[in-house]
Amino acid sequence: MTGRQRLQNRRASVSFDFEAHGMRHTATYSKFPDGRLAEGFLSNHKAGSQADASCRDAAVAASLALQHGCSLETLRGAVLRNANGTASSPLGAALDLIAAEGAP
Repeated sequence: MTGRQRLQNRRASVSFDFEAHGMRHTATYSKFPDGRLAEGFLSNHKAGSQADASCRDAAVAASLALQHGCSLETLRGAVLRNANGTASSPLGAALDLIAAEGAP
């Protein structure tokens, strides 16, 4: 395991909205200067709910993994998937959408 790679104090971010499992979500992500995915934030439209808390916690854990050297593809391979290969969780859906945008 590598040490945590710190992010710049000021950095560009991208936000997008998507729907997963009948709920609206908002994802925001930033990259390291070399273009690798560095962090992500995730919430849903039911602020203060257990579903929203779970989304937020999942994104924090994913961000820490990214900052310790885990790749986007490794994270995508680790999240739960349905039999047809689609993501079973909002985090997985967000990671798939980020990957489709070309984030390494």
